[in-house]
Amino acid sequence: MTTLVTTVAAAATAWALTAGPVMASPPTPPSASAAATELASLTVKAEGSTTGYSRDKFPHWINQSGTCDTREEVLKRDGTGVKVDSSCQPTSGSWYSVYDKQTFTNSSDVDIDHIVPLAEAWKSGASGWTQAKRQEFANNLTISQLIAVSASSNRSKGDRDPSAWQPTNTAVHCLYARYWIWVKYTYSLSLQSTEKTALQQMLGTC
Repeated sequence: MTTLVTTVAAAATAWALTAGPVMASPPTPPSASAAATELASLTVKAEGSTTGYSRDKFPHWINQSGTCDTREEVLKRDGTGVKVDSSCQPTSGSWYSVYDKQTFTNSSDVDIDHIVPLAEAWKSGASGWTQAKRQEFANNLTISQLIAVSASSNRSKGDRDPSAWQPTNTAVHCLYARYWIWVKYTYSLSLQSTEKTALQQMLGTC
């Protein structure tokens, strides 16, 4: 019985809690209680400006392995039955967008979202980083910074923090908050008071 329970638990991904299709996903974030502790340790202050900001200061979609860049690696990881050609471009597969519970079979309909947007990071401390650190941030596959979602939901989000935008799929609010907090904690980024309040409310749904 113990072995069966362990096997079943291992087979369930974090995003399976949304009642959507079981799929690959970003690395599993810390628990809700650990996220709350991380959140409490973050510096709360007024958000900085976007003066000097440019996406070019966060070089993204760099080569990760072979012919695959960061975007392509996320498409392979977050999709189901994904096959790629010699250039690592997906030729088949499907992608379930947990933000809005939509499924796509064409990778051109899918965006790779930075959980903590680049402009948000800039206003929260990244303006003082080296270019190399900003590149790492924009391509980090070891934490929950990147996820494949519908292009429409990604563009609706823009560079807004959780006080101004949250996934329409309320079932993932707990995990979205944990993802967001994990990224900000990893990079010691600050947050606004309204942002912190929104994250606390989202953790309350866990």
